Amino acid sequence: MFSYRHGFHAGNHADVLKHVVLVQLLEHLLRKEKPFWVVDTHAGGGEYPLEGGYAGKSREFEGGIARLWDAGELPAALASYVREVRRVNPDGALRRYPGSPRIALQMMRAEDRLRLFELHPTEIRLLEAGLQDAGRRVVIREADGFAALRSVLPPPPRRGLVLIDPSYEDKNDYRAVLTALRDGLARFATGIYAIWYPRVQRREAERLPVNLRELAPGGWLDVNLDVDLPAEDGLGLHGSGVFVINPPWTLEASLREALPVLEARLGRDAAARARVDTHHV
Repeated sequence: MFSYRHGFHAGNHADVLKHVVLVQLLEHLLRKEKPFWVVDTHAGGGEYPLEGGYAGKSREFEGGIARLWDAGELPAALASYVREVRRVNPDGALRRYPGSPRIALQMMRAEDRLRLFELHPTEIRLLEAGLQDAGRRVVIREADGFAALRSVLPPPPRRGLVLIDPSYEDKNDYRAVLTALRDGLARFATGIYAIWYPRVQRREAERLPVNLRELAPGGWLDVNLDVDLPAEDGLGLHGSGVFVINPPWTLEASLREALPVLEARLGRDAAARARVDTHHV
């Protein structure tokens, strides 16, 4: 259960897609003066060194954030994302990668709140240490985010973003995502929900976006990026997706501008493909 460490994958193509979407959603929430909450059900370690540790061994970031780092002029959504990564690399060299909690904290205002859940005993210690200067804006709990989500919904300001980002190493995570969402939407129907999912050769992974569409009567957006052909042995991550329930109306246009650049820069072979589908009520 605790074998997964996100540090191996920090800054890879899946993180890039997930965090491009996250930054766009946060920018949308920041356009109004009213405060909001961000809830992260699987927060991870918060920030990751790229020169050593797990990321230094896997080097997956070289196929992700590194391909955008010195890209020059980028579409607005990608430029905003790279800017947030640069905030943890003030000397201009790509040495660290911010996880979702750090990105959210960087962008939030004093009146906004961050609620983080993490069950891995090592990751939560790293998370607590890395965000110890955040003050009362942040509450970190060592808990199963699927089960704990209901404890923070609806958020008091009735504005918020819920990020659901499990590892899916346990196939039961696919079912747990749907269960948590059904309950979450019953409590907070107007919230924005962003669900990351892997593109792998597994029936549960193929069915998840289809099942998510049935839970989103208020509208949805589904964006995914494949970077190469699936492996012949059926193993490995050939792409990923982010499914957004109650997406802001500006999200589709910003992603359609950014996706061709992601496809070109992060793609590994001719099978690379980025696409977005939406449904508006």
